[in-house]
Amino acid sequence: MAETAVSLVIQNLIPLLVQKAKLLKGVHEEVTSIRREMEMIQSFLKDADIRAEKDDKSNVAKTWVKQVREEAYHMEDVIDKYLLHFAKQPHRRRQCLYFFPKIFHITINLKARQVIASEIQGINKTLEDIRRSGERYGFNAIEQGSSSSDLVSDTWNDPRMASLFIEEAEVVGIESHKDKLINWMIEGPSNRMVFSVVGIGGLGKTTLVKKVYDNNKVVPHFDCRAWITVSQSYKMDEILRDMIKQFYKARKEFAPREIDIMKVPSLIEELRTYLYEQRYLVIFDDIWDTGFWDHIKCALPKNDKGNRIIITTRNADVAPSTNESLDYDVYKLPSLPFENALELFCKKAFQREGGHCPANFAEFSHDIVERCGGLPLAIVAIGGLFSTKAKVVSEWRKVLDSLSSEFETNSRLRSITRILSFSYHDLPYNLKACFLYFGIFPEDYVINCARLTRLWIAEGFVKEKKGLTSEDVAQDYLNQLIHRSLVQVDKEDFIGRIRCCRVHDMMYEVILSRSEELSFDLVTMSNYSNLERIARRLSIQNNVNTRLHSSTNSQTRSILILGVDEVPNSFLFTCSANFKLMKIMDCEGAPIDYIPKEVGNLLHLKYLSLRDTKVKMLPKSIGKLHYLETLDLKRSLVSELPAEISRLHKLRYVAASIVDNNVEFNIDSRQAIKIPSGIGCLKSLQKLFTIEANNNALITELGSLGQLRKLEIAKLKRENGTALCTVLETMSHLQTLRIMATSEEEVLELQSMSSPPPLLQNLGLAGRLEKFPEWIRKLNSIVRIVLNWSKLMENPLMVLQALPNLMQLQLLDGYGGEQLHIEGGGFQKLKYLGLQRLGGLNRLIIDEGALPLLKKLQIGECPQLKEVPSGIHHLKCLKNLQFNEMPTEFVLSLQPDEGPDFGKVKHIPCVNFLYRINGTHYKSYRLGNSKLLERLQS
Repeated sequence: MAETAVSLVIQNLIPLLVQKAKLLKGVHEEVTSIRREMEMIQSFLKDADIRAEKDDKSNVAKTWVKQVREEAYHMEDVIDKYLLHFAKQPHRRRQCLYFFPKIFHITINLKARQVIASEIQGINKTLEDIRRSGERYGFNAIEQGSSSSDLVSDTWNDPRMASLFIEEAEVVGIESHKDKLINWMIEGPSNRMVFSVVGIGGLGKTTLVKKVYDNNKVVPHFDCRAWITVSQSYKMDEILRDMIKQFYKARKEFAPREIDIMKVPSLIEELRTYLYEQRYLVIFDDIWDTGFWDHIKCALPKNDKGNRIIITTRNADVAPSTNESLDYDVYKLPSLPFENALELFCKKAFQREGGHCPANFAEFSHDIVERCGGLPLAIVAIGGLFSTKAKVVSEWRKVLDSLSSEFETNSRLRSITRILSFSYHDLPYNLKACFLYFGIFPEDYVINCARLTRLWIAEGFVKEKKGLTSEDVAQDYLNQLIHRSLVQVDKEDFIGRIRCCRVHDMMYEVILSRSEELSFDLVTMSNYSNLERIARRLSIQNNVNTRLHSSTNSQTRSILILGVDEVPNSFLFTCSANFKLMKIMDCEGAPIDYIPKEVGNLLHLKYLSLRDTKVKMLPKSIGKLHYLETLDLKRSLVSELPAEISRLHKLRYVAASIVDNNVEFNIDSRQAIKIPSGIGCLKSLQKLFTIEANNNALITELGSLGQLRKLEIAKLKRENGTALCTVLETMSHLQTLRIMATSEEEVLELQSMSSPPPLLQNLGLAGRLEKFPEWIRKLNSIVRIVLNWSKLMENPLMVLQALPNLMQLQLLDGYGGEQLHIEGGGFQKLKYLGLQRLGGLNRLIIDEGALPLLKKLQIGECPQLKEVPSGIHHLKCLKNLQFNEMPTEFVLSLQPDEGPDFGKVKHIPCVNFLYRINGTHYKSYRLGNSKLLERLQS
């Protein structure tokens, strides 16, 4: 939104005014005035945006917001051009003084200042006119961060209201959820219990809870009931009065008249007194305010009569935390399963056919339902739209192909975007930009979270907070979007870190409808001609290759290349030569094999990714990119960094590694990149991997990198170990450490470290350990440990099982003994245990009380292990048991019916057996699979 654009400019102006006063000679006052004007305009934007959303027929608000946005972008361009001009001055000055008279240089410099000063003065006047027009049109100053509830001023125009009146016959796929809620309400403890139903808008939370609330088992179970729709705008006194009236009405009594004049404290006291002897049920539907429960709970007494409270919300942060009390429970409502979704769609689309889908429309129906992503709101609305269309295949194809535009123009579908947009409007401005950024990626695109947050930082969306890194703040932004049900988790690891995410297809439509607010274009095969129009952010997708060379838009700030089969060399040259203000060049996965030297022209570049490309060498001109913060070379062919890299003092993230396809992908599968001397100058570095340990001098230089959070170092020799230990003791911020020896037989000499990094959470060691490092037992913050090729003869589990926060452990050729024993009380937080290539292991003993949270146990290539782990029946949380390349006798002993050990594993939901079929590729068989038995017998 324009609010975001203005805020970013204000953000950039403040340091400019403070730090660049000398550069702003002659225009300092003008820039100060612009800042004041923008801050005043910002106060009007909330009101103007709300009016624009209400689709004011005059469109005045929309036009005004657009003007503000364009002028904000104009100012951003001028600032960056100004800085670009002076960034080139030292070099230009040397040339001019050598070849030309000094007076000529002064004239050139003065002329450039005058041009920029004139632009700034023009912007100042335009902003003043915009502000005055805002006052003339009656926009009000609304406090930033306030609710956008004015978007729904008339309750009966609110499309969410229909959820309360859906007929039973129209509801599909909620039976199991409904039964669970009903049982929870009428059974269980006598405590006051709070149950929160959380999920994306349109998922059916209100419908589900309303069916429970009206259920004929639930109604007579309670003395009194109340249904309160809270929504984004609420007044506590009105909520309390409504509750009192509903409770009295439920008991066929008349509420006291004086409640109409009571203040909040008196209303709370009235409620507490009335409810103290009652068993009550309250539904708080559609809560947005994180403080609502803290305010309302004091009005609902704990009287041990089995009271129940249900909250529905889109934001998990609104729900009372299960960490706070055992009386709180949170239920994340899942999307509708495909079969139920198809049934619901057919009920709506084929009403005249009795809900039965004709055979020739089956494929269409499947495609539509998949696009709805299990969202009942979308299924019902789109099904209703198709019910009005003639049952002609060509007609349906036409509507299906134009469905995106239908969201904006068709009244039946506008309710989808309107309901989903409520969550967007509730966001603070800094999160709005981050959310809209998902539109840069293709539909259904699974996004690496680390990549996403680094892009946000490079775009300037992330506001720094005292005591936190930008990466920490960006991760918090992402967590907030996930908790608000705007972003979905696609992949999560065993230690709870979110690795990948995506947005729901219907939410993606909402984002695209607002793409203008971030000024981005999606350039695809069907619309590549759009590349000529102004766009600050370009997302090039779907095999565009015919006109990329023709783009010369100097205002472009970001380019992402996604899913393109060919990128002409001329395009890369054009980007580097013409896009002087560009901040982001993301070529991840692009079919390119070189980067032109002209990339050095992009002095504003903050983010450069060549991940998964065939680029072999970086040009020396990369040393000019003084603003560069992210350099991602992971799985590229770059094997050495140029010496000029040491000039880039703002670098925070350098990732470089080459996967060796001949080795299994573990910690040992990375090839290191050579780094030059001088790396110690990069004081801002937070992540550096995977680098080659050339010599002790280089290792000593690493000690200057006091901000490092992640370090991966490879090809370490025994004689380098002591130097590395000395350096590691100084790294107080280090969270991830991975050390790889030159080979499986090379010893890692790591005994000399007495004080390991105190914040270390992730440790990987690949190489022989003559003795288990004593400092590992001091890692109280550690959550993940991988030991490869350690070949220890003493049982490492004796130490590891006592680590208080360890959640993931893998040993690959890490232990050469015959027996491993996990004692009762050991590994209290471990969720994953992997034991691979333990050639001498013949017995694994698990005592009762050990591994209480273990979810996955993986055992592989342990030829001497003759029986399933003793005590495995104690592992009540174990969901996945996996055996890799185990002997035939062992596998047969676990098979149903005939296997003597089947009874020990039958309680585990998923038992798999993996066998290598080609290189690192495995074929998986479930327990009892006939194909597995055939393989074993053959």
